[in-house]
Amino acid sequence: MGPQLGGVRVELRHLRTFETVARTLSVTQAARELHYAQSSVSDQIQALERELGVELLDRSQRRIRLTPQGSVLSEYTNRILKLLEEARWAVSRPGSELAVGALETVGLHLLPEVLSHYRSLYPQARVRVGQDNRGELYKAVRRGDLDLCLTFGDPPADAGLCFETLAEEPLVVIVPPAHHLAARGRAGLEELSREAFLATERGCGFREMYDSSFGAAPSQEPIAEVSGIGTLGACVAAGMGCALLPLISVRGQAARGEVAVVEVGDTDLRTTVTMTWLDRNSTNPNLTGFQSVLRKQLGS
Repeated sequence: MGPQLGGVRVELRHLRTFETVARTLSVTQAARELHYAQSSVSDQIQALERELGVELLDRSQRRIRLTPQGSVLSEYTNRILKLLEEARWAVSRPGSELAVGALETVGLHLLPEVLSHYRSLYPQARVRVGQDNRGELYKAVRRGDLDLCLTFGDPPADAGLCFETLAEEPLVVIVPPAHHLAARGRAGLEELSREAFLATERGCGFREMYDSSFGAAPSQEPIAEVSGIGTLGACVAAGMGCALLPLISVRGQAARGEVAVVEVGDTDLRTTVTMTWLDRNSTNPNLTGFQSVLRKQLGS
């Protein structure tokens, strides 16, 4: 059973099919996306036209187009389907639960104060926090397992994901305490490119930062790859080489004298702290409340 439009009963599957045809302007492509036969797509559109008493598609040209009535219905169809997704989301998860994911560095250095403030504002809310790499965090948001994730850098292009930059974080080089650059605390990118570097594995956000800064130089393949920044920092402290990391992730080590921080003097290297969420979850009050706290606590 579907919704009623002006007393006319419309099947939801017909609206879904119409949305796909209106978006692709192709019965063939719509059939492929929906796993229907082309004749089934055409039959559903014609049934919808009969129910509404209007033509939705202009079939007079080689490529179909929306009629004025079809354009109007397309706007309403998008709103109806989005509301339906939001309703399904709202009833499928505990109303007071918030699921947040973060990179290890963000979770360790940025989340605690945010969570504490959120808890003081929403004492009845239950918060579940997980840590993973960027790729897995984005997948969890897409699946609906997470309401929001916090990472460095922007997510890949995805029509279902929304993101917002909360802050910028400078990138610095850490070196062993006895390194010849340790006392200077500053060096240019060209000079740094002659040093031996360690990096995280490919596919990691920190490796992307390294490759974008030094990857153009063939000689700057890292001398070692490690799976986490904790191990990376420990290897630098042990004298293996240098590493490029966000300042927030190395402050503790530097304060303890385990590594020395070297600023990149001739280039402003930065990354962004970004929150990513699912578009259809945008009206979730738990999510919007947490986003407000994030903007207040981390906003530039």
